[in-house]
Amino acid sequence: MGGRIDCYLDIASFYSYIAFLELQRNAELLASHNVEVEFHPVLIGAINIGSGNRPPWMLPAKASYLAFDARRAMARFPGLPVQFPSNLEQLAKTVIPLRCLHYIKRTRPAETFLSTLHYLFHLFWSPPNTDLTKPENVAKALAEAPVGFRGVLGGAGGNGEAGRSRSDNKQFTPAEVEEIMRAAATSEMKEVLKATTQTALDRGAFGNPWLWVTNGDGKSEAFFGSDRFHFIYQFLGVPYQDVTLLPPDRAKSKL
Repeated sequence: MGGRIDCYLDIASFYSYIAFLELQRNAELLASHNVEVEFHPVLIGAINIGSGNRPPWMLPAKASYLAFDARRAMARFPGLPVQFPSNLEQLAKTVIPLRCLHYIKRTRPAETFLSTLHYLFHLFWSPPNTDLTKPENVAKALAEAPVGFRGVLGGAGGNGEAGRSRSDNKQFTPAEVEEIMRAAATSEMKEVLKATTQTALDRGAFGNPWLWVTNGDGKSEAFFGSDRFHFIYQFLGVPYQDVTLLPPDRAKSKL
């Protein structure tokens, strides 16, 4: 057993949000099976262009279906506040927050990166759908990001960096927010986001979430979407409970 899951996602992708929550919910179990999980922010618009794919809302039949499928996906996380933006095409240009996330991932502990990623997902998809295409809104989001944000997953979050006061429960100080925003505008972070997105494309991505999974034997395969985890666990060789059809409840049938 053991292996690795590389998850390529964009905060503008609803099913990336669901996959992120699923992987975070099972983070300790996956670690107990020696499965490492890493999240890679990518620009879904560039993946659509690079792969020749089209966003779901551009296909009327797919858009109609998603109204049902999204509701089913949300049911896996009771209480998850979700509102699909009416201007999703515009809000999906998430270059600035994605660059910020890459910088945070490089310069801060893993729990800080994961908490910030989770919080940005929450802001993007929860009413009133924060517009994260605007630098001032991204800076405000970072300034307000709480330590160890876990949303509907609940439980204790991270404790921030060792030896540092977090009495205000904020993930970043005002100076750190300025640092992150400056870094997001550098050519270095632009290239990091571009290169990571290209890696996903090189691994066959045509949408998000794109999961590149490597098992204990060193073999890798791609999986697409937020509802393929039973196949992923089978590929990794870890124990899991598959979908099982149960017999009718005889007690109820007698009523």
